[in-house]
Amino acid sequence: MKGMKMAGVTFLVVFIVSLMSCERTTHVLRGPDPPMTEGTLVVGIALPVTGHLAATGEIMKSGFDLAFGELAGLRYIIADDKSTAEGAVAAFEALIHKQGVSVILGPASSSSARAALPIAQENGIVALSATAGARGLSEIGDYVFQLPPKGDVWIAAGVKATQTKIGYTRVAQLYDSADHFSTDRAETFAQTFEAEGIEVVATQMYETGNTDFAEQLNQIKALEPDAVFVSALPPEKPKILTQARELGLSMPFIVTSLTQAEVDAAGIAAEGAITFTAWLITDNTPQNRAFVEQYRKVYSTDPTGFVVYPYVATHILAQAINNAQSTDAGAIKDALLDIKDIETVMGKFAFDQDGSGVYDPTVSIVQDGILRPLPDPVEVETGEPSGEE
Repeated sequence: MKGMKMAGVTFLVVFIVSLMSCERTTHVLRGPDPPMTEGTLVVGIALPVTGHLAATGEIMKSGFDLAFGELAGLRYIIADDKSTAEGAVAAFEALIHKQGVSVILGPASSSSARAALPIAQENGIVALSATAGARGLSEIGDYVFQLPPKGDVWIAAGVKATQTKIGYTRVAQLYDSADHFSTDRAETFAQTFEAEGIEVVATQMYETGNTDFAEQLNQIKALEPDAVFVSALPPEKPKILTQARELGLSMPFIVTSLTQAEVDAAGIAAEGAITFTAWLITDNTPQNRAFVEQYRKVYSTDPTGFVVYPYVATHILAQAINNAQSTDAGAIKDALLDIKDIETVMGKFAFDQDGSGVYDPTVSIVQDGILRPLPDPVEVETGEPSGEE
């Protein structure tokens, strides 16, 4: 990043803010940071500590912890959004009106972001979601931002790349009809397929929390598509891949935002799965090598995408605060929009005029249990049917 290193150094926020009230609510938790000083700025984080996405929230928290540990002068306070839109609204209300924050990182999911981001906009509070990827969220207002890029841009590039390398002409979709991100991705895929002349032979749906996908998968199997596109939340992805292989579906599965954690959970069933992502652990840049080394040192395990995005979002926010030389939300908002082509562990990053991230996507495939760049040409070899995870 311009003016700051992404790992192993500290960053000084050179202004003074008032101490935050120590009043707690049942939904708000202080981060494990050093004691606050007169120069400490407290950032709110809306995170799924409990509920359906709690496991993902725990992974994300490690990314926030690593970043905040590298940034002098910043602390965080977490509000549990309970993995629901209603919980996210309550979390934003608590952070803004009870804790008095001027900046919020979150929420994590697009469904939660769609409900909560208008509250930040109405109150003139900067909100930056590290992971909410549905289209249009950053367009809610000039105070709200999303790290993920516009979905239609990514999907158009990903479909073009995978169709060229795999050669599919008939596809099926399986998606979560109760989740905003999944429905938005499915809609975007459908529009892209139509534009590219790709036939959709089946569209199957389920709802968040489902654990049995046999009916949907068997209907897809009967129509023999060349590839299956899956838009799902993290808990469902490994289950879908595992059950698909158990049922003998051997065609490529292209899964939105698949991370290494989900690959590990699916085991051999994830072999050959393809995804569009922003980051790979194998990316050979100085920033990424330093980040991976530091994460392994602290956590004794490898980072995944849900570690990287909170980590990068926090450092981007810190860069904007430094550039603004102010804790005023309006000044920070303007500084975020001015972020252009800074170096991050994901490569060069910028915000577009609407506050969505701009960076290059990577098409990846699971080979030998690891997400790797999709080779050209590619022959997809999927895992044998297996009940193991």
